[in-house]
Amino acid sequence: MEPTIYLYFNGNCLEAMQFYAETLGGEIIGVFKNGDAPDPESRMPGGDDLVMNMNMRLGSANIMASDAPGEWYTKPQGFNISLAANSIEEAERIFNALSRDGDVRMPLEETFWAERFAMFSDRFGTPWMINFTGSKAIS
Repeated sequence: MEPTIYLYFNGNCLEAMQFYAETLGGEIIGVFKNGDAPDPESRMPGGDDLVMNMNMRLGSANIMASDAPGEWYTKPQGFNISLAANSIEEAERIFNALSRDGDVRMPLEETFWAERFAMFSDRFGTPWMINFTGSKAIS
């Protein structure tokens, strides 16, 4: 059994997930929009372009997502998506892209456990952590 991250967005799911795929090297492998539903009873409230369900493959993991229209949407809280970078340069590239126009709680910097670590929410409200342990990795 492997857990899958499932994210909800306030009408901008497709934009966010395409940005994540481009930034992180993921692949969008399925998108089902409200307009794809076979009948009105199968639709969620909102227009045809709202995403009902989509999937992005990232390495061996799946990140799934949908729009949560109107009163269905709640701001993400109580978790972070943690990414393990392979180098300082990769950590900096990902941090700079994802944190742009977001809310940085801890900038990308060296800590006692990692050569680089950061905590922030991106412009879509998704909370992230980036970690590159480098020479501080525990073997």
